[in-house]
Amino acid sequence: MDSQSRSVTLIGVPLEEGSGRRGAAMGPAALRIAGVDQTLVDLGHDVADFGDLRVVPAMDLPNHPKAHHLRIIGAYTRALEAATYDAAKSGRFPLILGGDHSLSMGSVSGMARYAAEMRRPLFVLWLDAHSDFNSPATSPSGNIHGMPVAYFCGEAEFAEILPKDRPLVAPKNVFQVGIRSVDPHEREEIRKHGVNVFDMRAIDEQGVAATIRDVIKTVGEAGGLLHVSLDVDFLDPDIAPGVGTTVPGGATFREAHLVMEMLSDSGLVSSLDLVELNPFLDDRGKSARILVELTASLFGRRIFDRPTRAA
Repeated sequence: MDSQSRSVTLIGVPLEEGSGRRGAAMGPAALRIAGVDQTLVDLGHDVADFGDLRVVPAMDLPNHPKAHHLRIIGAYTRALEAATYDAAKSGRFPLILGGDHSLSMGSVSGMARYAAEMRRPLFVLWLDAHSDFNSPATSPSGNIHGMPVAYFCGEAEFAEILPKDRPLVAPKNVFQVGIRSVDPHEREEIRKHGVNVFDMRAIDEQGVAATIRDVIKTVGEAGGLLHVSLDVDFLDPDIAPGVGTTVPGGATFREAHLVMEMLSDSGLVSSLDLVELNPFLDDRGKSARILVELTASLFGRRIFDRPTRAA
């Protein structure tokens, strides 16, 4: 995308069952209260809010002892895959308001279907403290929010949530930035499948600008579409405390805005997840407001446009 006017579809996903902790279901409401829709309108974009997805458990799916709440997460995955695909197919930018990170099983799968129809490769920029490349066989907790990357890469088929012949994302097309918490078996899977991981040490050593520049170059040269999945815990918890999986040492406020500004300049981003916001753990809406500000940077706001906010 670029700073020109875009047609944006907001899709709320009040999903919390993937995390093993309640509260993320309030994330879409918190982002709306923080003004995500009006912020984009003020930047000149056409915004349509489709409200929150509402589903009932998918009873054709099994109860899985190592993939908790599979039926409700499977139902959301199916609904969000279709909603994301439909928005992209109609020429709109899908902006998914979450909800825990298991929702990316649906959003990325929907964009993968759209990219396949366009005959373009899909790339995923995973801004997160965690790699989320577990499967039921490797997950220590059984919480599905730690499995979405493995799922949309075809390496975590716990049940036929979506068709087995669906378009997948090649692991080499996944760029994970800000990583600082990886399970031992997960680390082996990431290496085996060739996921591109830039942990916080890499960012400290080479800078976030060089990292994102490499991602943009790779996607641009391939003529690809880029899905961005932004987890609150990409940021340092001192900046954004409203998440149930805090890991110290995350990205700074300026690093995160630089990422979004560079992505905006690239014109390559085709869809966005905002995930793992838990308002119950937040400090007076601080994390929700930061996510909205980062979204504004992705949609064209620059530092000299940023209003002063009262303390």
